[in-house]
Amino acid sequence: MKKQNYQFVEGVLIALGGAILFSTKAIFVKLAYRDAVVSALTLLALRMVFSLPFFVGAAFVSSTKSDNVKFSKKEWIGIAVIGCLGYYVSSLLDFVGLKYVSAGIERLILFSYPTFALLMSAVIFKQAVKPVQWLALAVTYVGLAVAFFGEVDFSAAQNPNFFFGSVMIFICAITYAGYMVGSGQIIPKVGATKFNSYAMSFAAAGVLIHFVVAHGGSLFQQPFIIYAYSFLMAIFATVLPSYMVAASINKIGSNNVAIIGSVGPVSTIILANVFLDEAITFWQLLGTAMILVGVLLIGKQKNSITEEG
Repeated sequence: MKKQNYQFVEGVLIALGGAILFSTKAIFVKLAYRDAVVSALTLLALRMVFSLPFFVGAAFVSSTKSDNVKFSKKEWIGIAVIGCLGYYVSSLLDFVGLKYVSAGIERLILFSYPTFALLMSAVIFKQAVKPVQWLALAVTYVGLAVAFFGEVDFSAAQNPNFFFGSVMIFICAITYAGYMVGSGQIIPKVGATKFNSYAMSFAAAGVLIHFVVAHGGSLFQQPFIIYAYSFLMAIFATVLPSYMVAASINKIGSNNVAIIGSVGPVSTIILANVFLDEAITFWQLLGTAMILVGVLLIGKQKNSITEEG
């Protein structure tokens, strides 16, 4: 029992760290859009170019270990589909949406994904959603609403592309929820590191093929600042957090990781204040406190470790 408790706490801390690092993605994207003219696909392709060597190297190392588990044909297909869903399709939709909506709207829509993840787990895989999970979701979403109500600019609806951007991010939330749920089914069978390495490699390949078809060789004609932001985004907002999230899913299950991921917008608020000079309001602080309460609530739900393998 003590070992399970330690595993759960460790999984929560890893998931928190991964969520915070992932939240830096929006900062890098906004900085890139602010400082240069660059397309969403180009920015995503550069992110993957700098990330791919790490994932390919990790995939090779994990496949040469003595305890390596060989993928079945079904698992190969599943990993490819899930990887592309989570870090190709979802990321591209998010990058496109960020061009047309404010950061507040983007965060508010994107972090509806824990709800979709719980519903997918319940409907597709018949996994029971415990009352404490619903309670945690309710508290975190109320906190999110409070935190971002003051910063959401409803006049942005006058922007002709506002609804298009909102729809892109809404679909991104659904596809990312699919990644969370699907990875929660495969990771216990093949291991977190190996799964993440191959899933991200497939996603990177998908992005780069898309870029070559759409833009050819223009990837190497960008301003230096775009390469700098892309490299930092690759390391701190892609490679490190992707392995952390995969490891935490293996320890505490995809449902709990999805809920913990709701702290991402809170860290984005703080980072945006530091790097983009965005103000932090009383309502944001109040919402932050509520989100932290929601995260702590799932500490009561330790039995989920055994539910998902």
